[in-house]
Amino acid sequence: MPTLDDIREHELPAFSRRLHGWFMLYVRKYFRRHFHALRLLTGPNGMPGLPDIAGQPVIFYTNHPGWWDPLIFLLITEYCFPGRLNYGPIDATALGKYRFMERIGFLGIEPHTRRGATRFLRLAKAANRRTDVIFWITSQGEFADPRIRPPGIRPGVAHAAAAADGGLIVPVAVEYPFWNERLPEALVGFGPAMRINDAADRTAKEWLIVLESALTATQDRLAAASLQRSSCHFTVLASGRVGVGWVYDCLRRFGAWRRGERFDASHGGEQMG
Repeated sequence: MPTLDDIREHELPAFSRRLHGWFMLYVRKYFRRHFHALRLLTGPNGMPGLPDIAGQPVIFYTNHPGWWDPLIFLLITEYCFPGRLNYGPIDATALGKYRFMERIGFLGIEPHTRRGATRFLRLAKAANRRTDVIFWITSQGEFADPRIRPPGIRPGVAHAAAAADGGLIVPVAVEYPFWNERLPEALVGFGPAMRINDAADRTAKEWLIVLESALTATQDRLAAASLQRSSCHFTVLASGRVGVGWVYDCLRRFGAWRRGERFDASHGGEQMG
């Protein structure tokens, strides 16, 4: 008969909704200080390009352009998939500096070790049994420029897909370009959801090829929209600061008042297509 410790070994760690709520207050404020906007790439029909994950276990696997990625994932879930809990692997050494994050879904993994790989797959399988969870994987494993092709994803995400009993796996592309403002944009694009049971016999090696191709296509679509620097390709999920600086903006505000114009703090407006 399995012991309590055996059962816990096959479960995700407990999630503190209260601590998560407090942390999200900080994340939203921190985002507004450092970004101009969080933008979601629209789909071909012009509607927000979100996958339908209702009632399904899901893995979101992503590229890994920067330090900001986990915070952006938290915001995406809050704005687009309310009610879902975020879980995802993070380097155990980095997590050691912020132990409280273990209680809001950050899972410490020892990279490049058999022990770490075993723990990663166990947690991925535990997440695959939950329809109230999003399991985020930064599939490149380390920071990488979003223009690198192929993206070079690690085998772990393919093994997670091959070991899953069902559910969905979805590519997610992320970029942080500078457009017309002092602060960068946070751009996010989703690729088509893949139903794991539609390829139940696919091996991890075969999954790796499929997943890398899908992520590449998603990154290419996001990059093409980013290059146009046009808000018409995106839905704004959250807005941050605009303007150049307090002194310069005061002078601009005074000039607009003298001309009888409405003051716009943005640095010249967005290109609208």
